[in-house]
Amino acid sequence: MGRITFFEEKKFQGACYNCSSDCADLHTYFSRCSSIRVESGAWVIYEKPNYKGFQYVLSPGEYADNQQWMAFSDSVKSCRAIKNVYGNAWKLRLYERPDFGGQMVECCDDCPSAYDTYKVREAYSCVVTDGAWVFYDLPNYRGHQYCVERGEYRQHGDWGAASPGVASFRRITEF
Repeated sequence: MGRITFFEEKKFQGACYNCSSDCADLHTYFSRCSSIRVESGAWVIYEKPNYKGFQYVLSPGEYADNQQWMAFSDSVKSCRAIKNVYGNAWKLRLYERPDFGGQMVECCDDCPSAYDTYKVREAYSCVVTDGAWVFYDLPNYRGHQYCVERGEYRQHGDWGAASPGVASFRRITEF
């Protein structure tokens, strides 16, 4: 499934916790998280328990401080392995209205600017038919992150977003 290690201090120091499965509440294992090592698998870590709050998508590698995963704080309270990253096909459809209404664009590749490429500023719903993706609320893969895996998302809240802004997105290809 994968393996991820959380460290309380920067540069992989202090108390640590090794994890190899989804965990809805990490608070009993550490009080803060300042660095992470992802040994295998792709992971989504969450700022709050029960897979809530800000999301951060991590591929295998070392993250010596929380700025390297674009965190807004040192709070990591839940995590889950991304399951639909294996394979060589990626496809999603973005819709301008909830419940798959309005204009639709189909995407198969990374997109640093949804507006420049598709003239899209907002996505109220989407369908992921292949692969796993990360949405960003700012261009060039910046800002808040939202992981979407194979499935239907009838409204932007279904992928955890407070607003429908999708300014860039990319495929999750490293696992």
